[in-house]
Amino acid sequence: MPLATTRRAGLVDQVIDQLRTAVTQGEWPIGERIPTEAELVEQLGVGRNTVREAVRALAHTGLLEVRQGDGTYVRATSEVSGAIRRLCGSELREVLQVRRTLEVEGARLAAVERTEDEVAALWSLLGRREVELREGRWQDFARTDAEFHCAVVGAGHNRLLTELYRGLTEVIAASIATTSSIAPGADHSPEIGHEGLARAIADRNPDRAAAEACEFLDELLERIERA
Repeated sequence: MPLATTRRAGLVDQVIDQLRTAVTQGEWPIGERIPTEAELVEQLGVGRNTVREAVRALAHTGLLEVRQGDGTYVRATSEVSGAIRRLCGSELREVLQVRRTLEVEGARLAAVERTEDEVAALWSLLGRREVELREGRWQDFARTDAEFHCAVVGAGHNRLLTELYRGLTEVIAASIATTSSIAPGADHSPEIGHEGLARAIADRNPDRAAAEACEFLDELLERIERA
């Protein structure tokens, strides 16, 4: 999405909106350095102070990170995710506790509200996840696993819960990558594995789905305590 010259009043707000859209739509991926201040001034047709204020505002929300002498980098894809990253920091235990709170109820709702297409999507993601795990492709595995959990919550058709959970996407992917590196493949036990969760959702068994999600995340919490 090319940036457009800004013409109307409220320049800072307009620049903020354009920069936010470039981030949320993937124009600038997480970890990538955004254009320089001079480049943004030229593309947007506004002054340096306007660009500087917009960047500062998005850095405050956690979307961007300003590194003195290096540039400005994308830190998160939404303000919710950015706020969560700031709150959680590197405390994996807190991330897993929040995941458990949202995912247990998400699994319960999914078992009641899911469609056949959503069940098929869950099994497809599990198949892809298994291949990536077996081949040791940890980054791909973390992304697919996070996508699976998002699909579970989305299958509950609660828009607010889904949006809250999507705000956790980057933090969740990071927690999956970390727990996988602590004990790769340790979640293959059928009692705590994702297959049991998918089966409970397919069987429309909300209590078992919630129990599967809770037990799996409890196991992760215990695992980091032992690491």
